[in-house]
Amino acid sequence: MINFKNIYFSIGGVPLFENASGFVPSGHKVGVVGRNGAGKTTLFKLILNEIILDAGVIEVPKNYKIGYVSQEAPSTEVTLLDTVLEADIERSKLLYNAQIEKDPNKIAEIYTRLSDIDAYSAEARASSILNGLGFSKEDLIRPCSSFSGGWRMRVALASVLFSNPELLLLDEPTNYLDFEGSVWLENYLQKFKNTALVISHDRNLLNKSVTSILHLSQKKLIFYNGNYDFFDNERRVQLEQKISQKNKQDAQRAHLESFINRFKAKASKAKQAQSRIKILEKMKPIIIEENQKVPIFNIEKNTKFAPPLITIEQASVGYNNIPILKNINLSIDPDDRIALLGVNGEGKSTLSKLIAKKLNSMKGKLNYPKKIKIGYFAQHQLDELRSNETPFEHLYSKLDKEVSSKIRAKLGSVGFTQDTMDIEVKRLSGGQKARLLLLLVVIEKPDLIILDEPTNHLDVESREALIMALNDYTGSLILVTHDAFLVERLVDRLLIIKDGNVSEFLGDINEYKKVVLNNNTIKGKHKEVSSKKIVNNQSKTSSTKDLKKLLTNCENKISKYEKQKSILEDEMLLEDFYEANNQKRIQEVNIELKTLINLITEEEKKWEELVVKIEKLN
Repeated sequence: MINFKNIYFSIGGVPLFENASGFVPSGHKVGVVGRNGAGKTTLFKLILNEIILDAGVIEVPKNYKIGYVSQEAPSTEVTLLDTVLEADIERSKLLYNAQIEKDPNKIAEIYTRLSDIDAYSAEARASSILNGLGFSKEDLIRPCSSFSGGWRMRVALASVLFSNPELLLLDEPTNYLDFEGSVWLENYLQKFKNTALVISHDRNLLNKSVTSILHLSQKKLIFYNGNYDFFDNERRVQLEQKISQKNKQDAQRAHLESFINRFKAKASKAKQAQSRIKILEKMKPIIIEENQKVPIFNIEKNTKFAPPLITIEQASVGYNNIPILKNINLSIDPDDRIALLGVNGEGKSTLSKLIAKKLNSMKGKLNYPKKIKIGYFAQHQLDELRSNETPFEHLYSKLDKEVSSKIRAKLGSVGFTQDTMDIEVKRLSGGQKARLLLLLVVIEKPDLIILDEPTNHLDVESREALIMALNDYTGSLILVTHDAFLVERLVDRLLIIKDGNVSEFLGDINEYKKVVLNNNTIKGKHKEVSSKKIVNNQSKTSSTKDLKKLLTNCENKISKYEKQKSILEDEMLLEDFYEANNQKRIQEVNIELKTLINLITEEEKKWEELVVKIEKLN
């Protein structure tokens, strides 16, 4: 168990943690969440003793091996495989000692220990981890220095996972992974048997791979026994209750203050007034955490077009006359929602740039309507924002005919406050820059939006706001992302980029995940894209009538579970529910609520899959 006892830590005199206590049970996989600036990364540094507490103590079991991915990726001439193997310090030391030791008894002890720690399967285990993170067999013998920074960060992650620490600390691990790597990591964490703390804004990871949530809020640590959806629902219920309590307290406070103001000067009422002053002083104010949800913004499109919107015929594209993708045949309709999948380096961004007219084709034909407007977002564009200008100035240069109040309203729609609208871009956080760039992309009412990893700097609330905005958008969308939550909620068409080819996957994102986890080649599960959309004929084996019966069954179950959940939530809102003598019932309700949420989530997932199948048959 990791125990946080009354920890206090401040930066520049401003408390980040103030008498915060909590614990993480051994063997739990815990998602560490909280608003930006709440101190999530700082908490990791405190656990690692990289920075020292002002007061309090963090208890970690003695001799615990802690695994943490360094911010600096390895850049040496050592091969990938050897770099990962060296992470198991005990194994490396035992192998070295086995070569130099002369005493037969000690040699026997060394080989016994090597057997105990399964040292002889180490290369296979290391290779498996590297393969899961996207490296080929040929890559394993290449030096780390021959890879880019993002790929070297994967080597650093592989090293930490291979070392099998008692405590694993991961800070936004999916930010430098592609979709396939994220799926593999999600599955790896599900099977990880030791304790793990994971800082992430990836809701899918927080739902599928963690068993608990540690919420950093109001300088405190609050532990929830459940995944992110359970935490989110629990927090909402508690917030509603807290608001109710605060309203009652405010009314009581107003009543006391009114009495004091009326009677403190009257001798006959002075004692009563003083008594109420003491009651008022002892009354601890109830503080409601500021709502961090980003306002939903509207994305408008410019023109209505008949299908197809764009066609690409026998095109090749690359750099310096070297093709990356060849013989591309693709048709995009005005309402298409497409995800580009494939490991990093295969050409997802290259195809995005080709469609966005940021890169010319080397051969072939691309056909666009004359008046088409394309909005294009990519991570590297964050560096292209004018660092000395404010968000207001960026938007004003795009909308010079708009009045100041309308420009500020648009900035407010993506979460900018009056203060942050007038701060130079170089002083903004990564999330603020990403939201500004997204606004600049959609402000011109594009007919097609291309988003290349749009969520790396966005928190959970901002991601959900983006999903809602894109679901209301009536134009076409092309998405490159490692975030399965986005793909599941925004996309109905999957294109695989592999070995220089662009092909369409016949199945949904959950089927693709299974292919990734089974480490199968995608051959046989996809086919080359033609200018005509491909329909998954396999789904036609089930009749529409049978599928609709299953759909109705799902709806009935969801309705039943929702009613049961509503009854529990009403019980939790009762004034005496959280009394000290009601602890057993509190625990029972939490368990029942968690079970119902899981059942609802499972049925909703089945419902979505059935709807997709029915639509395909129709």
